[in-house]
Amino acid sequence: MKFVTFFAAAAMTASALPALAQPHSTPRIDQRQANQERRIEQGEKSGALNKKEAARLEKGQARVQRMENRAVADGKVTPKERARIEQAQNKQSRKIYKEKHDKQTAK
Repeated sequence: MKFVTFFAAAAMTASALPALAQPHSTPRIDQRQANQERRIEQGEKSGALNKKEAARLEKGQARVQRMENRAVADGKVTPKERARIEQAQNKQSRKIYKEKHDKQTAK
């Protein structure tokens, strides 16, 4: 009886794992989003970004996140969707660099 219960539990767990992994198939994009968020936070802490700059950069990050959410919604991120998201991330990265290295600072 213990064997049957164990086998049933193992089967249910194994069948649930692909469902958990399915909706989020963009680890590289997610990692880059986290890195860029960290760069913005670091810029705020160091004073390289003022409040307006940080808010504008956060808004851009939210836009990229919405793009990713729409792409993931159907369970499959196509190469074209991935390329558009990565292109938007590249643009955001350049904006972060530019804002952190301009002459404006937090007061």
